[in-house]
Amino acid sequence: MEAQSSSGLLLSRKRRREGSNGETEEGERLGKIPRCTVGLKHPAPFADELEPAATPYERVNMEEAKRGTPPDRPVRVYADGIFDVFHSGHARALMQAKCLFPNTHLIVGVCSDDLTHKYKGFTVMNEDERYDAIRHCRYVDEVVRNAPWTLTPEFLARHRIDFVAHDDIPYSSAGSDDVYKHIKEAGMFAPTQRTEGISTSDIITRIVRDYDVYVRRNLQRGYTAKELNVSFINEKKYHLQERVDKVKRKVRDVEEKSKEFVQKVEEKSIDLIQKWEEKSREFIGNFLQMFGPEGALKHMLKEGKGRMLQAISPRQSPNSSPTREERSPSPTFRLPFFTKTSPPPSPPPHHSGARGYLISDDDDDEDDEN
Repeated sequence: MEAQSSSGLLLSRKRRREGSNGETEEGERLGKIPRCTVGLKHPAPFADELEPAATPYERVNMEEAKRGTPPDRPVRVYADGIFDVFHSGHARALMQAKCLFPNTHLIVGVCSDDLTHKYKGFTVMNEDERYDAIRHCRYVDEVVRNAPWTLTPEFLARHRIDFVAHDDIPYSSAGSDDVYKHIKEAGMFAPTQRTEGISTSDIITRIVRDYDVYVRRNLQRGYTAKELNVSFINEKKYHLQERVDKVKRKVRDVEEKSKEFVQKVEEKSIDLIQKWEEKSREFIGNFLQMFGPEGALKHMLKEGKGRMLQAISPRQSPNSSPTREERSPSPTFRLPFFTKTSPPPSPPPHHSGARGYLISDDDDDEDDEN
C-alpha cells in the first residue's frame, strides 16, 4: 500500500481548489509530493532480538503477494549481501526489494567477516560496522547477523521467508555456478536491478588509483605516518609534494587574479577610449562650427569689418547735381535779435547768389522798412 501511494504521488494529477471568487479552478501538479515527515526514529531490530512468532508459517505464492496481503500478514522478502562501504547502489537494491509487493516486510542478511574473507576477500568495514549501516537504512525492517552464504530450507523456514530478492545475474561462489539456483527453481526468487556505475569494488579502485592523493589528504588532516603505514621517506616526500602544490596553487591564483585585473583594465580602457572619441568628435565639431571656413567667427569678422569700413569711409557725392525741385528746402536763417516767431516759409524761396544763403519773407519786410 505504501509503495502504491508513494508512486501515485509521483504521477501527474489534477487538483481542485476554491478561488477567491468562489469558482473552482483546476491545476496540474507534476512530480510533486506533499511535505511530510516519513523518517523513522529507531533503527531496524536484529532478528535474534525479536520475539518468536506465534502463528504457524505458511508461505504465500507470487499471485497472492502481488494481489496484496492483509496488514497483519505482510510478504516477508529476504535480501542478503556483504554491504561493505555501504553506498547508494546497496540502498537502491533494498528499495527495490521493499517495493516488490504492496505489503512487504524486508529482512536483510549480512554475512560475517569470516565467511566474507573466506569466499570473497578482505573488507574495508568490519561486520559490526556493516550490521549497523544496514540497520539505519530506511527500507530495512529486520537485520539477520551472521547470515549464511548459501540459503538452506531450514534457514528459510526459521525466518518465515516468502521470497528472496537479488539481481538475476548468476552469482558463482562456494563451488556453485549460481548460489540462488535452487531458490529460482523453487519459485521464491524475486529479481532486482543493479545500479550501474557504482559498487564497492569501484570505490576501492578509486582509492587505490589515487593512493598518493588520499595519503597526503590524511597526513594534512593530522594522521601520522604510522597510522597510514607510510615510511619516513615517503612521509617527507608527501610533505614536499604538498608544499610544491601549495606554491602552484598560489601561482595559479595570482595568474587568475592578474588575468581578471588585465581584463578589467582592458574593459575600462575601451570605455575611456570610446568616451574620448565621442568627446573629441564633439570638440572638433564645435571647433569647425566656430572657426571653420563657414564658421560663426568668419561671419562675425565679416560683419564687423563691414561696419568699420562703413563708419570710416566718406559718403560719395552724386554724379549730377539735383534740380531745384529735387533739392531739399534750406532751413530759414533767423537773426538773433528777433524774438518774433516767424511764419512758415512759403515755397519756393528766392535764391540770393551773392550772399550764398536764403533770406526769409520777414527779412524782406524788414529791409523794406529800413
